[in-house]
Amino acid sequence: MSVRIAATTSYLPERWMTAAEIAAASGMSEQVVVERFGLRGKHIAADDEHVSDMAARVGSQLLAEAGTDPDEVDVVVYYGSSWKDYPLWHAAPRITELLGCGNAFALELDYVSCGTPVALRMCRNLMLAEPGLRTVLAVAACRESHLLDYTNDRSRFAFNFGDGAAGALLTREAGVAEVLETSMHTDGSFSHHVMVPAGGSVEPASEQTVRQRRHFLDVVDPAGMKDRLDPVSLPNFQRVAEDALKRSGLSLADISLLCALHTKRSMHQGLLEVLGVPEEKAIYLDDTGHMSGVDPLLALDRAARAGRLSSGDIVLLLAAGTGYTWAATVVRWL
Repeated sequence: MSVRIAATTSYLPERWMTAAEIAAASGMSEQVVVERFGLRGKHIAADDEHVSDMAARVGSQLLAEAGTDPDEVDVVVYYGSSWKDYPLWHAAPRITELLGCGNAFALELDYVSCGTPVALRMCRNLMLAEPGLRTVLAVAACRESHLLDYTNDRSRFAFNFGDGAAGALLTREAGVAEVLETSMHTDGSFSHHVMVPAGGSVEPASEQTVRQRRHFLDVVDPAGMKDRLDPVSLPNFQRVAEDALKRSGLSLADISLLCALHTKRSMHQGLLEVLGVPEEKAIYLDDTGHMSGVDPLLALDRAARAGRLSSGDIVLLLAAGTGYTWAATVVRWL
């Protein structure tokens, strides 16, 4: 029994913030934004465009392109940004309602930037464990560009955060790809490095927290995080990639295409080197930046629509989420 991807799709908001605009807002040079951050620009959601709206939009596109009636969907899974329309609120039920999936139950996964490989793992395993589930719709969206304070130099690693959405329809029937195995690795010692400081139970929202701009993304100790994260990040990416491939009966040499989250250019080049993947076999999202759990699936959708994939190709979906969890999922194109 296998689980297949019947279709993928993606969406990017109309507004595009250029590297020059990012530079002007942050005080960095445009050259640094383009060359070091690997960012020509990124898409910005409208003020009234929330993650539930964007996720429902890609879900609707998926159902239409696959010719699937909403009533045929058994599960609607949201795995995008943790920053949603409201705090302490699940987006998945709202998305299910917007799509008209009256026979589906809603499932929400909170895995931030490592969302795509984790969501594919969870959806595949859920379908394998419950034979009665025939069709699962997985969607993700991000508008974390609105969480950025460009005057806060501590959070500059996140200045590549942009907005967008992607989705995949998983079935047991014929599809374009088969979801193979996944590997994940977590190092919880990084769990307090990246956060929005105020608004939770540790520091409830108040007039003071708003005045002090503590409701934007922040990094407690940027130098300390960098010193500890840099030595382990590439090895952990390599670790989960090799393990996911091994579980799938494959190796690094079998990778036909790498779809990874957007990172600074030096990290991307480092990934290519440790994985032995030539640049032409990777998608680098320098026109979108990083979009929480969206990146790898958006990259896969782009590759599919550009005709870059052939039968038998092995795609590695690779990501990492603050906390820190590294994750990789293997997909075989059919």
